[in-house]
Amino acid sequence: MRRVVHHTGLTDDAVEARAYQLEAVDEALTGSMLLVLPTAAGKTAVAWMTIAEMLKKNKGWILFVAPTNGLVDQHVRDLKRIIKNIEKYNLISMTGSIPPEKRKNLWNSARIIVATPHVVRNDVLTGNLSLQDCSHLIIDEAHHSTGKHPMAITAELYNSEAGKPLILGMTASPGSKTEIVAEICERLKIERIHIRMAKEPMLSKYLAGLEIQEIVVNVPEKIRQLVTPLELWINGIVRRQRRAGIYVRTGNPSFGGLNEARARAQHAISLGDASAYSSISQIATAMTLNHLINHLLTQGIAAAREFLENSHNTSAESSKSLKKFHKDPRILELKNTLDGMDEIHTKVGTVRRLIRHRLRRDPESKIIVFASFRNTVESLDRALDDLKDVKSVQVVGQSDRSGKKGLKPKQQIEVLDKFREGEYNVLVATSVAEEGLDIPGADLVIFYEPVGSEIRTIQRRGRTGRHREGEVMVLVAEDTRDENAKMSAERKEENMQRAVQRIRRKLPRKNHEDLSNLDNFLVQIGQEEILATDFIIQIRKENRPEIIKIDQNIPGIEKRAGKSLEPSNFRPRGQKGLEEYDKK
Repeated sequence: MRRVVHHTGLTDDAVEARAYQLEAVDEALTGSMLLVLPTAAGKTAVAWMTIAEMLKKNKGWILFVAPTNGLVDQHVRDLKRIIKNIEKYNLISMTGSIPPEKRKNLWNSARIIVATPHVVRNDVLTGNLSLQDCSHLIIDEAHHSTGKHPMAITAELYNSEAGKPLILGMTASPGSKTEIVAEICERLKIERIHIRMAKEPMLSKYLAGLEIQEIVVNVPEKIRQLVTPLELWINGIVRRQRRAGIYVRTGNPSFGGLNEARARAQHAISLGDASAYSSISQIATAMTLNHLINHLLTQGIAAAREFLENSHNTSAESSKSLKKFHKDPRILELKNTLDGMDEIHTKVGTVRRLIRHRLRRDPESKIIVFASFRNTVESLDRALDDLKDVKSVQVVGQSDRSGKKGLKPKQQIEVLDKFREGEYNVLVATSVAEEGLDIPGADLVIFYEPVGSEIRTIQRRGRTGRHREGEVMVLVAEDTRDENAKMSAERKEENMQRAVQRIRRKLPRKNHEDLSNLDNFLVQIGQEEILATDFIIQIRKENRPEIIKIDQNIPGIEKRAGKSLEPSNFRPRGQKGLEEYDKK
């Protein structure tokens, strides 16, 4: 097995030596770079090697930023395992659980700090932290670096304060829109993008296999019956708005069509059309109905009940249309019906069956089920109680909702640790577990629903296949929004690659001599150590496409259509040709 050895930093068992990782390190040390690699392809290993190189050069201190406490904890553990003599660098973590006054004295006590962007932003703005001597900023899950997100603000503060800023942004999913990728690069002051695709020869052989399977489920007739009066209601609203020229899309009512109709009604109001106020109210009701219908069809009873509870709790300070909505006899009747129902959606039974079959096939398997709503997570967890050999646990966000307590970051970390150690073998989670977390041995990931976001799809899918072959099962409710969400995510994922390449071509990259930053890296193959540059050149030769020496194309016989043209057709008018002169 090939291993990377850095004579001042990385331990012998640190990282499997992959040429594409070393190429990324070479570029990352040249200037600020956005690294785009598939999940489990070793983005963090690139960060480890850049850290080791910066430590060797004894250049200031290093800041590693990750969006959640769970990821901060994970990176600290990995760095303690990877970096030689880590004690002398006094690696510490900084999160919101540490009071600001205590953080003030800790910032200057370490050369490697892993932190959430919130505490970095807050402490810089309050004067408790200076980034002037920070030589290297690593940003994990860099796709968050847009808008008002603390990650984007942290990068801007660093670029404005640091003497010689050097940023390494890492993500598997930068986004499908060119303007979003451009904003990330602008906020981070990115000079180059290093992107590799999973199908590339240098990469594909090192990635664990990942089988993705779509499972189409039927929606129970009882749920369809509950939805019927809601569909009649929303269709009536849309018909009226079509006659008014406000809703213009064809086909069934959709969130996109309603959003456009709302913007059209608001424009009509700005032009003095008082009748458009009624349209605004009706469209708001239609949007609420659209959400409720989709919850019933794609999520089930528990999620629909949660949606109604949440919207009712906020209706006191909400619009008149929402208050009127909750007083409508159809909604009151639906609430009473849902309160007396157990979960009957077919997806719940499908999840039970998939987990049961997987554990029968391999009792040591670890399984993650992703669902968008907490009540769905709770109902799934209850539905797994009576399954043999299933030890399930929930992971949800830290905010309290509908009177139910969330999981604080420390509790989330404890649950994930128990899952890693095998105390639990099924993790039922909301989006809090989607991003970045390395959960070894997650053999099966079940999407309770497809998500329309390509970023969330990639992140969810990346929780398996990280260390060995894994499966991804996506549950799609037939004839529902699920089908549109699945196609939307696929389309956006394809667009993502094009968007990154467009921005990559526009960046004014620094002049860089290929492999010039790898002098301190050696690659160990068995007992032999070779220069990293020689290793990469060797791997490039092995993956170079063969050139066919014999032209196997047989030229065809060209046939001229019609009669040949006279020479006079090619001469300017009035000019004579040689054939017009007498031959002597």
